Amino acid sequence: MSFYEIYKNYDWEDIRQQIDATTPQDVATSLAKSKRDLGDFLHFLSPAARPFLEDMAQLSQQLTHKRFGKTIQLYTPMYLSNECHNICTYCGFSIDNKIRRKTLTATEIEQEIQLLKHQGYDHILLVTGEANHTVHLPYFEQAIKQIRAHFSTISIEVQPLEKDEYVVLAQLGVYAVLVYQETYHEAVYKHYHPKGKKSNFRYRLETPDRIGQAGVHKIGLGVLLGLEDWRVDSFFTALHLDYLQKTYWKTKYSISFPRLRPAEGNVEPNFCMEDIDLLQLMFAYRIWNEDVELSISTREREHFRNHVIGLGVTSMSAGSKTNPGGYSVDQDSLAQFEICDNRSTAAIYQLIQSKGYEPVWTDWHASYANYLVEQELC
Repeated sequence: MSFYEIYKNYDWEDIRQQIDATTPQDVATSLAKSKRDLGDFLHFLSPAARPFLEDMAQLSQQLTHKRFGKTIQLYTPMYLSNECHNICTYCGFSIDNKIRRKTLTATEIEQEIQLLKHQGYDHILLVTGEANHTVHLPYFEQAIKQIRAHFSTISIEVQPLEKDEYVVLAQLGVYAVLVYQETYHEAVYKHYHPKGKKSNFRYRLETPDRIGQAGVHKIGLGVLLGLEDWRVDSFFTALHLDYLQKTYWKTKYSISFPRLRPAEGNVEPNFCMEDIDLLQLMFAYRIWNEDVELSISTREREHFRNHVIGLGVTSMSAGSKTNPGGYSVDQDSLAQFEICDNRSTAAIYQLIQSKGYEPVWTDWHASYANYLVEQELC
């Protein structure tokens, strides 16, 4: 069994109608609970929850402090390649964008490593396009072996792989795998992904199952906010998360909130999501699920990122470049999308401190897992 079997039991329009039919009393009842389910999450997404945002913000802050303390983890992406064999109408890496492609060599990777380590990073997110003939498992193996000596935490955001490939990467030291469904609306998904392996909706939808079966420590989920109705898409993301937590209960989980940003040749958002909508969504996740990590990237504006600290977020990227070699090797290579917050890592570090929070470079190391195993065997 996979999540696809669960997914088929839900109807997109039915969920939309349930969200729209939510009343203020439904929201108040859900907020008063001590233990909440997916029905409560649906209430928190609804337009009826808008008058409760201040209450939701305060509760989100309290629950975050209880579970995570006053800490914000810092990470940054390292783009290894912009080669891609898919057509994704919203992405700068789409194969139909006839622009120079680049995949970093070992020497170039080393150059990027040195700059990012100098800035203080110990958590790196490796990102590539989906080019199975060039950016494949052997390439990932080589890159991770080179990188793991310099960073305690390595996450990846690459094309969906098979279970045995995830097993190999986990054994090499990959801590987390991020895979975004983009949208859970199957017909709309096919419209935005007309060509390439990524056009297979079900294969992508079942990727977190393969990651969980491989024993990867953490799985990251999310949708590209702007492709479809954010409320309905977010309900399906939560449904997916709920299934994964119950099925692969030893695994940690995170949610990211990428909003559609300008990129080479991309489309305008189909559904606009305002800042206040994103705040409501973050509060909904935190109140429903105290354990899930919530991440905000440099896609967001400075003003938003300045004020979201303390309201539920547990990790933030900083100083990001979305093109391979963008930090030191090839600053003019094709970027996946435009970032919005261009402030330096040092500036974000100081911002977090100014809010009374602790910026965290390292909260995981492979030796921790070895220690836990040893304790279980004793």
